[in-house]
Amino acid sequence: MLTEKVIARIYGMKRGWCFTPKDFHDLGSPSAIWQALSRLEKKGTIRKILRGVYDYPIENVFLEGYASPNPDTVAHTIARANGWKIVPDGLTALTILTLSTQIPATWNYFTDGPSREYRVDTLRLTFKKRALKETSGLSWHSAVLVQGIKEMGQDNLADSELRKIGAFLSPAQWKKTIKECRYVTAWVLEIMKKASSYGEEERTE
Repeated sequence: MLTEKVIARIYGMKRGWCFTPKDFHDLGSPSAIWQALSRLEKKGTIRKILRGVYDYPIENVFLEGYASPNPDTVAHTIARANGWKIVPDGLTALTILTLSTQIPATWNYFTDGPSREYRVDTLRLTFKKRALKETSGLSWHSAVLVQGIKEMGQDNLADSELRKIGAFLSPAQWKKTIKECRYVTAWVLEIMKKASSYGEEERTE
């Protein structure tokens, strides 16, 4: 039965997984997938976030119900469904890197797709069409680091912030990222190298 196949795929993912009907199109026709997801939403198995966007919600251990969806995860799901490449702006990158203590009301992304805006609960997700230039050939993690470091500035990163950046990736990921970012702005790359060494120190202490 199609619904059972859809449930099996959902249960095979971790809670917090965000998806659209397109993530199940290999299992059946689009109309049948929509019907299956509608039934699962009514049962409370999945949660509707936006039209055509759902998640397998994380249970809130302190309060009855579920935790709010992760805005960055929702943004990636929208981009994946539309075939867009996205990169966070500087302030959003700082939030992803946990370098900002404030939870933004708006999560902003640059995209090679059209400009769009979505509302998720009390938050807004905005996508602004823009040539991605320096980050166009970078992986997501690398792009986040470049955007966040540029937002902070060359001389504004304290040791505590470098440690947070260092903890963003594992040593193996840092090695790949440093190589991948060898053509970015020189001072940004130097900060990334320094942060990676802080991350290594944290793991050996």
